[in-house]
Amino acid sequence: MLAEALVLVILPLLLIAAAGWDIASFTIPNFLTAALTLLFAVFAVAAGLSWAAIGWHLLAGGIGLTVGFILFALGYVGGGDAKLFAAVALWLGFGDLLPYALIASAFGGVLTLAVLMARKWLIPVWLLRYPWVLKLHDSKSGIPYGVALAAGAFFLLPDTEIFRLAAGA
Repeated sequence: MLAEALVLVILPLLLIAAAGWDIASFTIPNFLTAALTLLFAVFAVAAGLSWAAIGWHLLAGGIGLTVGFILFALGYVGGGDAKLFAAVALWLGFGDLLPYALIASAFGGVLTLAVLMARKWLIPVWLLRYPWVLKLHDSKSGIPYGVALAAGAFFLLPDTEIFRLAAGA
């Protein structure tokens, strides 16, 4: 029951919070990625993961963190995005890491194109009172990639090992 609640309720809520925060402020707070990381440990116990399975999940998280920070160092993503990618990779595990990276990248490409196109249009007057809309529309601002990372996780989640474990727990 706890494993199911973590995968079907808490994980999605934290991903929604991360995406929303990223849209509103172009940041993803450390407490969200820390919560994702800590709650994975709770999930691992509740789902009865073996030490080997936990090791594969830790490897995926470590690879995710390494890739994320390389992308951060190259200026492609923000630090919060890198940490969110690693936290989601930890949850999904090694077997789902590559599909997640590819799907999140595809969502990121679509998001980037959509934001760049939207920046060419005038902002409707009724949206001018929202600072986050102005920042999102500013061509000097980046892309809130946390949205793509969350979307990729949502897209892939029903086909993941953790989803099957939570459903069977």
